[in-house]
Formats: sequence, C-alpha cells, structure tokens
Amino acid sequence: MDFFGSLLNPIVALIQSGIGVIYQMLSNAGFPNYGAAIILLTVIIKMILYPLTVKQIKSMKGLQELQPKMKKLQEQYKSNPQLLQQEMAKLYESAGINPLAGCLPLLVQMPILMAIYYALRDMTYAGDPSFLWVPSLSEADPLHILPVVSAVTTYIVSMQTTPADNGSAKMMMYMMPLFIGWISWSFAAGLVLYWITMNFVQGLQQWWMFRDEKKAEKEDRSKREQKEAKKGKKKEK
Repeated sequence: MDFFGSLLNPIVALIQSGIGVIYQMLSNAGFPNYGAAIILLTVIIKMILYPLTVKQIKSMKGLQELQPKMKKLQEQYKSNPQLLQQEMAKLYESAGINPLAGCLPLLVQMPILMAIYYALRDMTYAGDPSFLWVPSLSEADPLHILPVVSAVTTYIVSMQTTPADNGSAKMMMYMMPLFIGWISWSFAAGLVLYWITMNFVQGLQQWWMFRDEKKAEKEDRSKREQKEAKKGKKKEK
C-alpha cells in the first residue's frame, strides 16, 4: 500500500471489515457472495452520504446554469477584476448559490472514496471471490463487460446534470465515461462493480432530487404546446 493508502488505513480496514460482515450475513442467509456484499455496502455508503450529495449536485447544477451570465459579466468587466468579483458575488447571491457549497462536500467525500479504492484493490477474499461471469473480483473482468457498463452508467449520471447549452460540460460528459471505461479495463472487477453500483444509486438519487423540476418542466411544455395549438387554430379560422 502506498503513502496515501497508509494514511487512510483505518478507513480502509473499516470498509474491508464491513464487506466481511455483510458477506458473513449473506452466508448465514444461504447466499455467500462477495459481489452482493460490495453492492450492499456501496448502497449503504451512498445513503449515508446522500445529504452531502444533495448539496454538491445542486450547487454544481446551479453553477452550470449560471455559466452564460457569468461569461457575460467576464466580458463586460474584463478590464476591472475588482468590479467583476463584486458583480459575480451579486449574481451568486441573487441565485442563492454558494460556489464553495459544491467543493466542501466533495472534499469530505474524497477520503472515503479513496479509501474504498484501496480497500477493494487490496481486498483479500476469505471465500469464493467469483461473481456472475467473473472468476475473481480481485482480477479484471475477462469479458470486459463491467468496464463497458461502468462507462455507460457514468454517461447516464453525467447526462442528468449537464445543461444542453454548456459546450465544455457536454464535452466532459462524453470524455469522462470513455476515461472511466478505459481505466476500468485493467482494474479489479470488485472495484468496477463498486463504481457501477455507485453510479446506479447516484442516478436514482439525482432523479429523486430533480423529480419536481422535471415534472414542472413537462407541465410548462404542455401548456406552451396547448397555447401554440390554440393560436394555430385561430389562424386557420
């Protein structure tokens, strides 16, 4: 284990113990499976971190939506940095967004995410380490199905929070899944399984967060279509 892994050793040991405990519970229930244990532990961790996820995602989405206005201010006050900062602060305040709100939850989660990486990378399986078609969760998926699924789920999660009119964000939406799929090609299958489960839960959490907004958008779209239909009928008359 490298320097960072040593620093995170207590959390790493806790995560590995958690997988062991869940595996033992599954064994007692007649279903000894490390893959299922990793999936259950990932769901538990994501549920515990949900409040931080809400703050991070909503702040990030809010900043993305402000990008066009921010660019206008940057062009307007490019020769006056001090005034630009004041106007940016007013913009954040009017939108009810704190730029640091998206960074702080991520900083809190980073040690946990890194510890999970080391825990699953260096995991010693006491029982059968196989899962579905994968002979061992400590080795890469021989059929490379999990890396493809990790890329697809990463794309779906990114698509949920990426504005359609933000070019740079859309570029990342395509590049990040390709990068995740590429590095997953050689990662231990247990680690890739964690990433896929995390994406799946994250997608459900993001859907839950923005369900009211999407419902309102559909209602607004329906109203606009009805108005346009009425106008079209009037013109025909």
